[in-house]
Amino acid sequence: MQETTYTRISNSITRRSVLKGAAAGAAALAMPNLALAAKNPWKVQGSGKHKYEVIEGWGVIPKHITLGYTHGVCVDSQGRVIVHHTGKDSIIYFDDKGKFIKSWGDEFEGGAHGLTINKENGEEYLYLSDTKRDLVIKADLDGKKIWTIEKPEQSGVYADGKEYTPTNVAIAPNGDVYVADGYGSSYIHQYNANAEYIRTWGGKGSEDGKMNCPHGITIDLRGDDPLVLVADRANVRLQYFTLDGKHVKNVAHELRHPCHFDQREGDLLVPDLFGRVTIFNKDNELVEHLGGDPEWNKPDQYPNVPKETLVPGKFVSPHSACWDADGNIYVVEWIDYGRITKFQRVA
Repeated sequence: MQETTYTRISNSITRRSVLKGAAAGAAALAMPNLALAAKNPWKVQGSGKHKYEVIEGWGVIPKHITLGYTHGVCVDSQGRVIVHHTGKDSIIYFDDKGKFIKSWGDEFEGGAHGLTINKENGEEYLYLSDTKRDLVIKADLDGKKIWTIEKPEQSGVYADGKEYTPTNVAIAPNGDVYVADGYGSSYIHQYNANAEYIRTWGGKGSEDGKMNCPHGITIDLRGDDPLVLVADRANVRLQYFTLDGKHVKNVAHELRHPCHFDQREGDLLVPDLFGRVTIFNKDNELVEHLGGDPEWNKPDQYPNVPKETLVPGKFVSPHSACWDADGNIYVVEWIDYGRITKFQRVA
């Protein structure tokens, strides 16, 4: 059998359980002139290599598509931005200017959630989490299904009928697949590249190694050894594990309700459901908070926020985010009519 090699590209992908959020920290703002600042103080944000301009109106949605909750986002090697949303044609491709390219995925209507892209033997694949059908599906970029993972009965942890609802997926350098049961019973399930079950760890709790809504997951490649990194959302922390599930450490500062991850040039991008996006350096020290109002409060109708109250560049509910090859950031939010924002890097 030919040996398979794997190269990580990007990670994008509560029944919406949301806790009360405490407002913390202010977004770093950088405004080139007073006229622009007066028009929209959120237009330009950040500093240094993490200075961005908000591209208003990015992403033209064709008339035959009505966005649902925009839950996942990633960028392929062609620079196409891929969005996973809960309406029909749930996989949408845009070019970097926001022009619609194509769409597919009606079967994910109502359940589209996590979205991860991975390059394997020169081909790219999408790993899609479906919270309606409780499935993880691997597909090529045209939607051809490779395999499906259902509830891991062999794990033994669901013997009493406990809930299982996968939210996101991570792929290790050796091809192993890690599934986060974020909206179910808070376990992590590990499989090999052929979707064959290996092990399970975690479960609901607040002590080290336990989780409460492990909503996002990735393989952190920024250190000496790859580690499984989990967005332990309701516990408001990140947890690190070895590739075989042993707890390593926690990160619990500068977070509100972490959802998922992406990595680029030693930095970590963390979309935070409670109204901002955070960037950490390789030592998980704060670099920037983007789009986050220090006076942020959860509206009564959250996440059904009236469109007229939205301000470009000011976030309500970031659910997933990723970088492209040029360092631009794309953010999608948990809002019932969907929202996609491009932060264009300022050279």
